[in-house]
Amino acid sequence: MARRYDPERRQRIIDAAIRVVGAHGIGGLSHRTVAAEADVPLGSTTYHFKTLDDLLVAALRQANEGFAKVIASRGGLEDPGADLAAELAGWMGEWLAGDRTGVELEYELYLAALRRPALRPVAAEWAGALAALLSRHTDPVTARALVALMDGICLQVLLTEVPYDEEYAREVLGRVLR
Repeated sequence: MARRYDPERRQRIIDAAIRVVGAHGIGGLSHRTVAAEADVPLGSTTYHFKTLDDLLVAALRQANEGFAKVIASRGGLEDPGADLAAELAGWMGEWLAGDRTGVELEYELYLAALRRPALRPVAAEWAGALAALLSRHTDPVTARALVALMDGICLQVLLTEVPYDEEYAREVLGRVLR
């Protein structure tokens, strides 16, 4: 039997892993559950991703793109006179608006790095890239503080089910910038 050419299979496996983690948490992730969700043979998941950590790294990289797309779509940091606190608060508001499944998934994968060292470089890349972007508008120490504060605000919103308060976020981000 000839092998079927399927150039999208790897991407379908990543998408399926994200859906599995979104529905069942990281504990529900296995090559078998992902293969079933992606409707591919089990061997395809292990061919493309030797370990579950390899698959989680790919899923985290893709999830990180969600926030990057929000940043790119707003484009407010291109203006050197932009109100940085307002821009950052707006980013978080847009990211947390509506269906939070993607945000929750990203944080679940991000926090999984505590127990899965293979994920740590990807989590660090995301924080480092955001800090580098913010360093164009402030010093590197303040940029890192802003990233930490944004993470804290987002986690509080996700964990406490308190609605996101953009004005509060703008105010506290502005305090760090002063």
